Amino acid sequence: MALGRMEQKDWYKVLGAKPSDSPAELKRKYQKLALLYHPDKQAASAAAVEAEERTRRFQEIHQAWKVLGNEETKQEYDLQQREDNLTKEWPLHEQIYLEDMSWNEDEQLYTLSCRCGGNYSVSKSETKDVSLVCCDTCSLVIEILQ
Repeated sequence: MALGRMEQKDWYKVLGAKPSDSPAELKRKYQKLALLYHPDKQAASAAAVEAEERTRRFQEIHQAWKVLGNEETKQEYDLQQREDNLTKEWPLHEQIYLEDMSWNEDEQLYTLSCRCGGNYSVSKSETKDVSLVCCDTCSLVIEILQ
């Protein structure tokens, strides 16, 4: 499931969770909120605006669970969050095409030397999912262009 590069909600925040929470803890938090905001649990006397807001919140909670409740989509989401945080926190040193990096057949890695003497490394299996790579020695980041 491609999550795209658009600005997205913080699904952990929606569930009141942390990325370090276990799958069981995420499920518990989801179930608690889903029960609280479920449309069938709304008071009949609730104002239309309030009912609409609670329904919207329930849908948001459900979407958060669809992403975080599945290990594959959770990993993809976490990776995207890390990349987004890198671009906010660290300067982008360079943009480079994958074919301009050196291929190491033994380790199945693409590498590029950093100006500090360290290396940027990305495995062949990660090249589809990763666009930002940190130097293994300093805080510089490169963006891999496809």
